[in-house]
Amino acid sequence: MALYYLETSALVKLYFREQGTDRLIAVTATSTGNQLTILSLAKAEFRSMVRRRQRNGEIAAKIADWLTETFQMHVDTRFLVQPVTDYAVDLACTLIDRHNLRAYDAIQLAGYMTLVPSSTESPIFVCSDRDLLLAATKEGGAVLDPTT
Repeated sequence: MALYYLETSALVKLYFREQGTDRLIAVTATSTGNQLTILSLAKAEFRSMVRRRQRNGEIAAKIADWLTETFQMHVDTRFLVQPVTDYAVDLACTLIDRHNLRAYDAIQLAGYMTLVPSSTESPIFVCSDRDLLLAATKEGGAVLDPTT
């Protein structure tokens, strides 16, 4: 049993078939006993991605509604939700100074890094963004890119 922190680029693979979906499904299956953590910010990022695909005509409105409802059910029942704290935002600023990261990516990594001290086992940072994975690795995090 392990603790996986799902950054949004990986999280969406549970809801949309993409490269890495099969691997992520295997890691997150309830039968594994693995715990899954997301940052509270991921709720807005996920909804934005779903509605953007709806507006672009990639998915129908009913599918978009179903996806957002299903995701919310998983937030309520399956995911541990890590809050965005002032400390995480301050840490994100430091990470931006050290790495080539966009603001929300830095906040995601900071959320993961603030999770580490409160956990009994080292969480695994699951992400599909190469710059973010590189930064997480340089910060000493255990990483998993489901696309590799």
